[in-house]
Amino acid sequence: MSTPRKRRREGDTETRDQLIEATADIMLEEGYAAATSRRVAAKAGVNPALVYYYFPTMDELFLAVFRRGAEANLERQRKALAAGDPMRALWEVATEPRGAAMLMEFMALANHRKEIRAEFATYAERYRESQVAALTVIMRGHGIDLDALPPTLMSVMISSLGATLVNESSLGITLGHRELVEFAEDFVRAFEGAPWSRAVGLPSGPRAITAETDPAHTE
Repeated sequence: MSTPRKRRREGDTETRDQLIEATADIMLEEGYAAATSRRVAAKAGVNPALVYYYFPTMDELFLAVFRRGAEANLERQRKALAAGDPMRALWEVATEPRGAAMLMEFMALANHRKEIRAEFATYAERYRESQVAALTVIMRGHGIDLDALPPTLMSVMISSLGATLVNESSLGITLGHRELVEFAEDFVRAFEGAPWSRAVGLPSGPRAITAETDPAHTE
């Protein structure tokens, strides 16, 4: 006669969720290094032994936090891409403070944990591939030359600029932020039908360097 499988207690899922949420909160408030088993247990209001009951190692706990956040980010991106104004929605996702801050914490953690680094890379590629596929459709629909402005470039720009704004702001660095936000707003509005009136100020074509234009030229 086979042994009956042990049923998971109703409180198990709740306690596990509490530990994951407590770890995420500590990482955001104090950094990943502060998320020890004792600190997590105290934050969750449980016995420290329960941390290792649910997660045999801290890496497994960090991975659980990461996977939950990654799925939430993918869902936010899916909703943004299905919105009536997807470019604006994508920019808002990229500049969401909590998500960007958590992403930076896991980037730092990934430098010291191989398993987390591998998981992080897999998620990042999956996220970007989804974004690039949608951007391709959006940009093509607006008649944009995809060779001149590749969707892959747009994807990296949106993610990088959003993360820069959020993370520099958290450090008290704001110089240039207003100008970047205004530029991004103009760009987003162009996808909503507004005319692009900003004078970029870039040269219209390559400028040949001659003896007359090269300040380093000497006879």
